[in-house]
Amino acid sequence: MIMGQKRWMFLLAIFALLLSFTSGRGVLKLKSDDDRHVYNHTLTLTLVEYASAVYVSDLTELFNWTCERCNGLTKGFEVIEIIFDVEHCLQAYVGVAKDLNAIIIAFRGTQEHSIQNWISDLFWKQLDLNYPDMPDAMVHHGFYSAYHNTTLRPAVLGAIERAKKSYGENINIMVTGHSMGGAMAAFCGLDLVVNEGEENVQVMTFGQPRVGNAAFASYYSLLVPNTFRITHDHDMVPHLPPFYNIFPQKTYHHFPTEVWVRDLGFTNLVLASVEKVCDNTGEDPTCSRSVVGNSISDHLKYFGIDLRCETWRQCTIVMSHEMDRFSKKDSNGNLVMSRTLPSTNVNETKTLLENETL
Repeated sequence: MIMGQKRWMFLLAIFALLLSFTSGRGVLKLKSDDDRHVYNHTLTLTLVEYASAVYVSDLTELFNWTCERCNGLTKGFEVIEIIFDVEHCLQAYVGVAKDLNAIIIAFRGTQEHSIQNWISDLFWKQLDLNYPDMPDAMVHHGFYSAYHNTTLRPAVLGAIERAKKSYGENINIMVTGHSMGGAMAAFCGLDLVVNEGEENVQVMTFGQPRVGNAAFASYYSLLVPNTFRITHDHDMVPHLPPFYNIFPQKTYHHFPTEVWVRDLGFTNLVLASVEKVCDNTGEDPTCSRSVVGNSISDHLKYFGIDLRCETWRQCTIVMSHEMDRFSKKDSNGNLVMSRTLPSTNVNETKTLLENETL
C-alpha cells in the first residue's frame, strides 16, 4: 500500500515537473529568432477538427455540417462544396468559417484499410516529376497528380471564387489535410499562391509525408511561408519517403515549419503533450527525426482527434436522395455538391443602391 502511494506521488511529481515546462494547453515556450510566422496552438486544435471531418462518409451529414465530428471548435461552419472523386478515391470540401474569417479547404487522407500497403509503397517512391517553372525542383508524381490531375483542383478553385464573391476578396484561405490529404493540401496552397495570385494563404497539415526534394522545399518555404506541418511523436508517415543524408539534393526533403507533438508519460499513460516548434530547415534533427517512425496509431490520432473514416467502406457515394438537387456527376461518376451563395460583390451592391436612389 505504502509502495503504491509512493509510486503515485512520484508520478504526480513528474507530472508537475512536466507542467512547469509547458504553458496554456501544453505548448513549449519558445522565442522566435527570425521572421517566421508564429505558431497558434488554438488554431491548430480547430484545424485538426476540420481535417478529421473530411473523413466523414455520409455526405449529407457533411454537407449540412450535422455530423458527430462537426461540433466543437468548428461549429457554425458553412460548407460550400464537397468533391468526391470516385476514380481515385479522393474527397475534399470547401467552406467558410466566419469566426476565422477564412475559407477552409480540407483534403482526406488514405483510408485506414489500405494504409499499411500505402506506407509500404512509400518506402520505394522515387522523385519522378519536375515541378513547373522551378529549376531543379522535383516532386512525387502521385501526390502532385492527386491534386492537379483529378476532379479536385477545378472544383476547389471554383468554390474559392464563389466564396470570395460572397464574403469578400480579402478573406483568408486556410488549407488542411492529414496524411496523403496533407500532401494534397501543400500542393493546393502552393497552387493558390503561384498560379492564382492569392496572398492570404495558410497551410497546416497533420502527419504529412515528404512530397519533394530540397530544391522544391526551398521554393515552397519562400512562396508559402505560413505553413506548419504537425507531426505526432513516432508517427511513421512523416518519415516517408525516406530521407538519405548522403544524397541531400537528390532525396526527398520536408519543407518547414514542423511542429513536433511529443507525448510524455509512462507506457500507455500519457501525462502531457509538448509541442516543439522546430527550426527552419524542414529536417530538424531534434524533432521527429530524433526518433524512429514506427507507429501507425500515432498517425491516426492527433490531439486526441481521430483522423480516419468511421467505418471501412469502398469508394462509393453515401448520401440521401434529397441531396440530389445540390449534386452534379460527371461521366466517370465523380461528384460535386455545391451550395448556392448570395453575391455581396461591392460593385454590385453599389449599383443596386444607385438604382434604388434613382
